[in-house]
Amino acid sequence: MSTPQQTPAPQPSSSPAGGASQAQAEAAIRKARGALKRYRFMAILTGVMLLILCVELFFKYVVPVEVVIDYLGWVPFAHGWIYVVYLVTVLDLWSKMRWGFGRLATMVFAGVVPVMSFVLEKRVHADADAKLAALAERYAA
Repeated sequence: MSTPQQTPAPQPSSSPAGGASQAQAEAAIRKARGALKRYRFMAILTGVMLLILCVELFFKYVVPVEVVIDYLGWVPFAHGWIYVVYLVTVLDLWSKMRWGFGRLATMVFAGVVPVMSFVLEKRVHADADAKLAALAERYAA
């Protein structure tokens, strides 16, 4: 889903200002890891709420059970607002990781396709973690 040569990482500098470059890289990596944690939380929460929404819709339209509908009437509104927060975390992570538009579109659609958010979250986390670990190793040397 992502291309490995999208944006070259900044080169470490051997000049006296190289420390500032390393400090900036460490700060960027720390911010990206924070964005990744927020994304993971929201992807899982959005996926759970989407599954609950599917259950609510099942009991509303397929097997009408008034008691269940009364208790789950709040789910569509909650999922809608949680999805908005999910979109903010997706944009935050996407911009910090400098991924392509295909990855952004896939992450956006993962919040509306049941179970896709769980699958994509695992893949996004693995890709981002590998990229951040490589950058951290590059600047640690």
